[in-house]
Amino acid sequence: MADLLRRTPENPVPIGARAGMMTARDGRQIRYAHFPSASDYGTVVILPGRNECIEKYFETVRDLAKRGFSAVALDWRGQGGSDRLLRDPRRGHVRSFNQYVTDLDQFFREVVLPDCRPPFTVLGHSTGSLVALLAAPHLATRVRRMVLVAPLLEIQTSLPLGPARALTKLLCTLGLGRIYVAGRSKRGKEVPFQPNALTSDEKRYNRNQALVQAFPELFVGGPTAAWVNAAWSAAARVSDPDFRASIRVPILFLAAGMDRIVSTPAIERYARGLRSAKVLTIDGAQHEILQESDIFREQALAGFEAFAKGHQEKTRASEPVGM
Repeated sequence: MADLLRRTPENPVPIGARAGMMTARDGRQIRYAHFPSASDYGTVVILPGRNECIEKYFETVRDLAKRGFSAVALDWRGQGGSDRLLRDPRRGHVRSFNQYVTDLDQFFREVVLPDCRPPFTVLGHSTGSLVALLAAPHLATRVRRMVLVAPLLEIQTSLPLGPARALTKLLCTLGLGRIYVAGRSKRGKEVPFQPNALTSDEKRYNRNQALVQAFPELFVGGPTAAWVNAAWSAAARVSDPDFRASIRVPILFLAAGMDRIVSTPAIERYARGLRSAKVLTIDGAQHEILQESDIFREQALAGFEAFAKGHQEKTRASEPVGM
């Protein structure tokens, strides 16, 4: 079912890709894709960020294959090729990040564990990284390591954090959780390269904009109050000392030195508070490190490869992971 994946001249589908739809517990359809390769190091489970889609990671999939990894990815509910949660498909919405965690658990049980080659390494970005942290206590028997890129632990906002959090919580309490709080309805609209807070690489930025223009149905507009409130609640939960103590999966955090979307100091502080974590801050990089210029992106890929393969050199790559 590779026809479930969209392609542009600048962004071809990786050879051998297989895509499908998973029916979530509430009946929502969740799109996923498997990119098998002649891998010696197992499978990378790619968890995209907010308003990203599987197609945005085609280049990364090919780079992982060159390094000996297969890959598998999903589109979070409410974005990409998965079912939307509101009548207006442009609104980036979710009630709770627990919904993402539940979908991820089902994804492992129904797709990753039965169909993909172990061992498994999680590669998350931003929202995907925060979901991975929420799920980490339950992933310890499933994944070897996690590499979390620019995790959404603290959102950078023009308002002080306290009032901003109070505002979104109040809106949800008043039943206004479905209204936009940022970005409005920009789905499918071209955004010029400058200024942008995502990447300094104009070619990759334009490639992603071409996806938006060709397939606007894969993208959403700004987040709703409920989505932002859910993100802050999830970030607070993973920051709780008892929760952090329950995380036993080794983690490499990749932070962007010039991030204007999430707080890099917050990521560095969080990594220092975990038992088995490292942090690599890539000076000069913006938020979307895997969409960045080669000088930054290659540092991230090299860090991923060294970390993901480091443990596996001591064990057989085909050794099964507990289910």
